[in-house]
Amino acid sequence: MPCSDYFLIEPESLFGREAPLEIEIGAGYGDFIVARAAAMPERNFLAVELSLAIARRLTQRAAEAKTQNLRIVRSDARPLVNLFLPSACVTAYHIYFPDPWPKARHAKRRLFTPWFVANLRRTMVTGAFLFVATDVYDYAISIFSMVNSQGLRLSSEPAVGQTATGFARKFLADGRTVYARAFAK
Repeated sequence: MPCSDYFLIEPESLFGREAPLEIEIGAGYGDFIVARAAAMPERNFLAVELSLAIARRLTQRAAEAKTQNLRIVRSDARPLVNLFLPSACVTAYHIYFPDPWPKARHAKRRLFTPWFVANLRRTMVTGAFLFVATDVYDYAISIFSMVNSQGLRLSSEPAVGQTATGFARKFLADGRTVYARAFAK
């Protein structure tokens, strides 16, 4: 048995039930995921946030909303997706406005890499969706190219959270273009 099998996160154990799992990476204060979890009690939701202060506020908002189907993990999304999630367990990923790290010397810090996208695909069930939005054109082209190269196909589904996050509202109010796509496995 590979070493990583000892550290797998089992969604059924985490939630105490088997249900479709949606994950928002970079959930921020939870504008999108808390509302979605409340509206879809038949699904399980996992909010991933790296910042301790923001994760605390997200946890408070989830508690205030009394969501029983939402769990919050304070973690870098890369090891979570690349190492700890089992194959074929996610029905939807929501990744809205990941940090673009625009300087060339910082590009290695970007969330989207071919390895990360391969593991997103690995963890997705057949028919699952990847919803992505960014306000940075070059990053959008890079992300969409990586996703296509991993065999995920462009879908006509809207990126459901592309206008529902704090960043989305800010960028749209500033008149920025949002580049959003949905992809299916």
